Amino acid sequence: MGGAGEAPDCHKHAELKRKLYSAMQECDEGELSIAMPKESAVRVSTQASSNGTFSETATPEPQTPGQPTHPSTEYAPIVVNIAYSLRNPVDGFEFVVPNDAYPYRVPHAYTTPSSPDAARCWVPCLDNQWEKCTWEFEFVVPRYLEERTPGDDDDEAPDCTPTMVVCSGELVEQVAHPYNSNKTIFVFSQTTLTSVQHIAFAAGPFHLYQIPSDIVAEDAPGSSQPPMYAFCLPGLESQLATSTTFLRSAMSFYTSEFGSYPFGSFKLVFVDEMPTQRFDSATLSLVTSDFLHGEDAIDQALETRQALSHALACQWSGINIIPKTWSDIWLTNGLSLFINGLFLRKLFGNNDYRFKLKKDMQRVTEWDIGAMPPICQPQILDPPDAATLPFINLKSPLVLHILDRKLGKSGTSLGLSRVLPKIFLSAISGELQNNALSTHAFLRTCRKVSGVDLRTFAEQWIYGSGCPSFGFSASFNRKKMAVEITMRQECPAHGAMEHNDVSKALLKPVKFFEGQMTIRIHEADGTPYEHVLDIRSAFKRYEVPFNTKYKRVRRNTKRYLARQAAAQAAAEGDAEAAEAIGMIDMGFGLEIWEKEEERDNWKVADWTEEDESTMSGATYEWIRIDADFEWIASSKFEQPDFMWVSQLQRDRDVVAQLEAIHALAEKPTAIVSSTLTKAVLVTNYYYRVRCEAALALVSCAIRRIDFLGLFHLFKLFLRYCYEPEDPAQDLFAHKYVPKPNDFTDFPEYFVRKALITAISQVRFENGKTPGVVRQFLIDQLRYNDNTANPYSDGYYICTIIAAASFAVVSTAPPERGELLPAETHIEQNQEDMELVKQTRIEVDRYRSMDRLIPSPHNVVTTAAMEFYMALGAANLIPNHPKIFFPLTRQGNYMHVRIAAFDGLFLTKWYAPQIMRLALLAQMGEMKAAIKEAESLLIEEDGHGNEKTKESKKSELDSWLKILRKDRELGKNEVVREFLLPIALLPDTDHEVRWCLLKLADLLIRPVEETPPTVKIHIPSTPVIEAVPPINPPIKAKLPQRITVKTEVAPAPSKLRNSSISTKLKLPGTPAVSSPRIPSISVPPVAEAPVKKGVSFAQPSPPPAISHVSKKDKARSSKPVPASPTKPIAVPRAQSGGLTFQDLKGCQNALKKLQANKHALFFLHPVDPVRDHAPNYFSVIENPMDLSTIATKLKDGKYGDRSQFRDDFKLMIANAKLYNLAGSHVHNEANAFETFFDKQWAIINKTLERNPAPTRPPPPPPPAPKAAPAKPTHRILPPVPAFNDPSPTPPPVPRRVAASAAPNGKPSPAPTRPTIKLRVGGQNAPERPAPTPSSSKPRKARIIEPPAPEPVADAPPPPYVDDGSYDILQEVLSIEQEKDEKRRQQEKRERERERERERAEKERKERERERSASSSSSKRKKTKERLSPPEPSTSVTARIISKPPKAEPAAAPPVAPRIVAPAPKPKKDKGSGETSRQSSVANPLRISINKGKEREREPSVAYPSPTSLESGKDEPKPKKKAPVVQATPVNEKKVKEVLKTLTKVPEAAIFLRPVDPVLDGCPTYLEEIAHPMDFGTMGGKLQGGEYDTMEDVKKDVELIFANCRQFNPPLTFPITCTEIVEKVFKKEWPKAMEKKLAFNEKRGLQGVVTNLIKDNVSWVFREPVDPVLLGIPTYFDIIPHKDARDLKTIKQKLDGDKYDSIEAFEADIELMVQNALKFNGPDSEVGVLATQLRQRFYELLNGWKSSSVKKRKDGDGHHSQPSKKVKTV
Repeated sequence: MGGAGEAPDCHKHAELKRKLYSAMQECDEGELSIAMPKESAVRVSTQASSNGTFSETATPEPQTPGQPTHPSTEYAPIVVNIAYSLRNPVDGFEFVVPNDAYPYRVPHAYTTPSSPDAARCWVPCLDNQWEKCTWEFEFVVPRYLEERTPGDDDDEAPDCTPTMVVCSGELVEQVAHPYNSNKTIFVFSQTTLTSVQHIAFAAGPFHLYQIPSDIVAEDAPGSSQPPMYAFCLPGLESQLATSTTFLRSAMSFYTSEFGSYPFGSFKLVFVDEMPTQRFDSATLSLVTSDFLHGEDAIDQALETRQALSHALACQWSGINIIPKTWSDIWLTNGLSLFINGLFLRKLFGNNDYRFKLKKDMQRVTEWDIGAMPPICQPQILDPPDAATLPFINLKSPLVLHILDRKLGKSGTSLGLSRVLPKIFLSAISGELQNNALSTHAFLRTCRKVSGVDLRTFAEQWIYGSGCPSFGFSASFNRKKMAVEITMRQECPAHGAMEHNDVSKALLKPVKFFEGQMTIRIHEADGTPYEHVLDIRSAFKRYEVPFNTKYKRVRRNTKRYLARQAAAQAAAEGDAEAAEAIGMIDMGFGLEIWEKEEERDNWKVADWTEEDESTMSGATYEWIRIDADFEWIASSKFEQPDFMWVSQLQRDRDVVAQLEAIHALAEKPTAIVSSTLTKAVLVTNYYYRVRCEAALALVSCAIRRIDFLGLFHLFKLFLRYCYEPEDPAQDLFAHKYVPKPNDFTDFPEYFVRKALITAISQVRFENGKTPGVVRQFLIDQLRYNDNTANPYSDGYYICTIIAAASFAVVSTAPPERGELLPAETHIEQNQEDMELVKQTRIEVDRYRSMDRLIPSPHNVVTTAAMEFYMALGAANLIPNHPKIFFPLTRQGNYMHVRIAAFDGLFLTKWYAPQIMRLALLAQMGEMKAAIKEAESLLIEEDGHGNEKTKESKKSELDSWLKILRKDRELGKNEVVREFLLPIALLPDTDHEVRWCLLKLADLLIRPVEETPPTVKIHIPSTPVIEAVPPINPPIKAKLPQRITVKTEVAPAPSKLRNSSISTKLKLPGTPAVSSPRIPSISVPPVAEAPVKKGVSFAQPSPPPAISHVSKKDKARSSKPVPASPTKPIAVPRAQSGGLTFQDLKGCQNALKKLQANKHALFFLHPVDPVRDHAPNYFSVIENPMDLSTIATKLKDGKYGDRSQFRDDFKLMIANAKLYNLAGSHVHNEANAFETFFDKQWAIINKTLERNPAPTRPPPPPPPAPKAAPAKPTHRILPPVPAFNDPSPTPPPVPRRVAASAAPNGKPSPAPTRPTIKLRVGGQNAPERPAPTPSSSKPRKARIIEPPAPEPVADAPPPPYVDDGSYDILQEVLSIEQEKDEKRRQQEKRERERERERERAEKERKERERERSASSSSSKRKKTKERLSPPEPSTSVTARIISKPPKAEPAAAPPVAPRIVAPAPKPKKDKGSGETSRQSSVANPLRISINKGKEREREPSVAYPSPTSLESGKDEPKPKKKAPVVQATPVNEKKVKEVLKTLTKVPEAAIFLRPVDPVLDGCPTYLEEIAHPMDFGTMGGKLQGGEYDTMEDVKKDVELIFANCRQFNPPLTFPITCTEIVEKVFKKEWPKAMEKKLAFNEKRGLQGVVTNLIKDNVSWVFREPVDPVLLGIPTYFDIIPHKDARDLKTIKQKLDGDKYDSIEAFEADIELMVQNALKFNGPDSEVGVLATQLRQRFYELLNGWKSSSVKKRKDGDGHHSQPSKKVKTV
């Protein structure tokens, strides 16, 4: 993760994750290796040879039937004693001790399942479930918890708490320590083979409670009940018996139904700080103390009974029986949950059991829609993922339930009640191998017991994924006297993976399910008839026979007459008859349905006569689908609402009642509301069904039926409140003061909570809760009285607080604040704010009360934290950490701390931009700006089908980009600094560590790990160890340009790779005159004068290698062979000359072409045999296809993108030529070509808007070659000058190495003139120059290595071809080409900014021009000759050959520089062309720029000092340039940009000024006239030295330009420059955006919203429709472009189309003027327009009044007018 002493690198989290995963894997070697000594002998077991016993764990060998079995040889075990000590275990063991946060905590210790294989952390073992052995434990612990002195009496310790140890196995003895009376020894023995993962123990001052035996079961003959014990910490003794006594009945049920208990005893220990709720081990379950409850608990008692009874069930399945493989874990988990459900059915009743099954089935069908795997995957050998394990535990018992129903109905057995005892018995008897149960063995046992073939069942429900979704419809056929039932089946999981073959192979979704389904038809006389549908296809129509012969016979049947008589008798007071009729109609005898007055008070709705006639004509009462609960499926069945009402009122099955309630909730009518109200009132219904009916009443609380559902909810809850004095009191205005709580009736308690939850869910159409509802919840909190209630009301208060938070927050999307500006935001009015305030007061009161009188586990405080979290997330209260932060500290209850952390994080993350972007991405409104600029090459083309697939794929990538780029998450320095150190802490929890690594995967881009490979280093340039062999001379073709021929020292014989350093200034030579060029005398660095040249000499011992700057390499007309720069690795795809932009465009086009639906015939080459085209190659001479195009593109066969297009056109032409017109292939080719043309047009448009840097022109024909001096050497001839009569661009500075030819003689190729210079030495000022005229002193920058002093005028030595010249030429040409591209690109960028820069810097330009004119007055005297140098001044001599990129401006006046004509002629406009034409006429004439004299005709002019230093072109004749408006500086945005740039790691070298000594670059300040860095910019910004944003941008670009000028290419500083510059180009447009500020936009949106709500705006809310309004001439008077309305204005405002408030006001005024213009000021519309204008300005001024002062203060900084300058 980092070197020694280094901080861990957060980008290496992937490596840590891999190492952690590898460490958790099992290996053959293990973690502890034990060497066997030689003297240990392997002996045959005597017991095995004598009596022939077998090992219980040995795998039985296959035996031949009928032959006697022979015992196998067994060897005596080898006993290995491992002595070890354990201090501060990393995992697997938990010490709970008191500390400052928890001073009263009782100390204790226990083993903990913090990770699946944590046992290896406290005992050497084979840590898995399948390695079993017997165990013996001996624990030595202090006798008492308190520390005692040796003088205390051992027998008398009344105030001391004894220490106890509880362990898996049976307690053998507990004795005092023989040598220390203050210690006790506990000995435990586990004789049953048990894996180490099922061993646990706990030690501490526990209180013991022995669960009493069941008297009824104990009296049964031959029955023995195993002992059961419960242990808890001191202080919780009173809750222990209440929480655990029921376990004895569970033990009796399990042993009687499923066989003997597999162990000797069962122990339950309640401990603190458990990482999970339970840890089940052999004979022992460690359980969190949260399950303990007192006698006053209601909700918690239900949860405790379910959890503890499941812990006991796991002793049968999960501990004694283990899965054979990890894929069988569904079976062991499912069996324990299944038998636990059967016990809960006995404990709570069959209604509760079936209700929970139905609810779990609904959850499974909602979950299993394609994302979940099968519950059993034999091909997966790893443990199930933590995300899928809850789903497996949910679905497994349901699968076993339907299997039980299938076996019970189809076979001869009683279902699983006969299968499970056999399996448990085989485990106890040893028949089950290693007690490992497999799915195959379980199904084989089921088949043996029942005789049912379960292969189809297993393939669908066990090995397959998904659940069916049925749609049923029924109709009565009078002719056939049958009910026609139509069935349709779909499988959502299969539909989701229909086109994904990989997912289908892994998850195995079932296409459709087969089986039998039972339907129950309740016919007209009330008799139910069951029918079985055999489902074998996805769609089928069944004809079910009808038993009643005539539809009206039900009025005359004996059953009907008996029911009528019973109803009459019950109405007369017969109790028996009333009970009988209650069995038929569950609502019979309800008072409100009998008295007319009560029916009116309750607003009970009756069936209409039409409904009555329809009901009387129905042929059946109702139909039940899957009446026996044999399918895990979702069913949709359509039948009239009166049939659902009959099913609810007359079917005794809770599942039928639940289905009827859900169906009626979808049909909100007055009848439905009355029926659901009746279901809530009737106590004969199961209380959970009544709760569901109360929640269903919310659907009837709608305006269409006058919120009748809300009325009924209030009326139902009024039973728990004081009755109003007036019976006719309006319940919507009543104050609900509750009566004192009395929760002795448990069903009424749960119904009361359900009513509160339902009332809080009532909403208006706009998503807001009615005020009466919120006031109702406040009253329940305010007037709650629990003084006389024997039960706790903690969970009841939590329900009210949760309902209050749900009611306060609107369900409409705009409630999330500014996340959706396109929606109309629901503003909070005064009433809403007051209700929120009152709710907060009541919640705070309960939170304070919970500190004094704690609720169970502080559930009230937890509910209060969730309340504040919901309000903070909805922006209803300010997000302040003071609410949550104090409760996150240690000392608070664990669930309170978790809720506080949730509130702290979630409310914080809703505020920054991350949540806005995340939600917008989820809603499909992600802007394209989040994509990288390089990838945004192809514009939107309207082809949504292809892009939809890509958007679905990249949705997760977009989220990850957002998270990683967010400054508070991915870019948060604190997160990056501490994420990995926390994960590396040894005491970090296993799950926490994994969560941290998963978070790192999301937030931080990992570093790719380099796999261990064998690396062979091949140097980039050949290293010549000896003199190379003699080769024939090779002539190098070089571009013909005007060059400066310079003589260099002998080149080194080797090209060595060395580190790039700063540029070196090398010694010059004494001045020597030239016949054409005035001499230049420069003081050299070294004393010995040397002569330079471009001729290559004989190899000599290598001198110190210097380094050529970037500009020197790029602009030099001849490459310098001594450059050590490495060759640029050109990508293979660009080896043919294709530019990077063209390559990306072609790649994107190819990708779209291959994905197009018409590309099927063009993906691969034509195969005459396969494609049935035997004469294809005789017709088509040049075949082409997309795969060939892709190969050519990858191999670099294309020189430009037009060749790519030509190949595609060739492919289409071939298809059209070979296939007849009108054929399928011909049509596909036409469609494919049309698609390509659209794509290609978009690519061309994009690339033309962003052109690539121009490639250098091809080299001209080579110059005449000079004959080599010797055949063994290669002489490099001088390159002739290029004398082209075409216009050339104005000269721009260019740096080259300069010297003169020997003896001033012409070069060997005299056809074109050559510039020759001789560089002066240090002693030049003391002797007169050979020429009468000279310039000011100059320093010639010689980028060459020093060389020995040659003879004065000797000819250059011949160049020896050592084999490296060709490589060097290739390297330098590549570098030159790359620099040329970059220079051209930067030049274009500079030219775009030039006008604006000149406008900003007119004052500075004038000052520099004045200083330049003073210096140019001296230069005016010497046009043709230069003056002798002066010792006090020095400048750099540069020879200009072609215009480079623009450089930063320079301030001080300097001497002129020699300028030569550019080598590449370019066309230009204006007078500049004339000057360039004249410059070519006499290319070697040198004139000097005279200050501001612009209109002249020099041949080759010196640029002014300003332009020379800044890299600008030669000044052109004066021309009036447009005035550019500068942007005033925005300090806030500039600071943000600088902050972003400085956070880039590569920006470290730009944070402070360059120190020549510290940074090792002594010549930096000589070469860089204007240094700049981010630190200096920050100081200038703070000091107010920036006036415009352009000033800031120029300084940033100056930093980059300085770096590129000083450092050679491909060096580290240049790489840093490119990275930081890329970030700057991305951030700068954001800073320059001109749009409304956020608060201005929100304010104007509020003004528009209020204006729309105002009645005066009704005419202007929508666009004018001339046809609808009957005004066909509207757009003749008001042009389309001027039409305005409030909707259009609001859309423009939301879309950031206004850059100022004035523009917004102008649109409002235009809308008003349009109305006045078309209708006249006196018309009705004109009057409304005038009123609208007045109302608008009232709203606008009201909004402005609160921020006028602040805005004025903010605008004061930019109040002065910006400068307007002329651009030259």
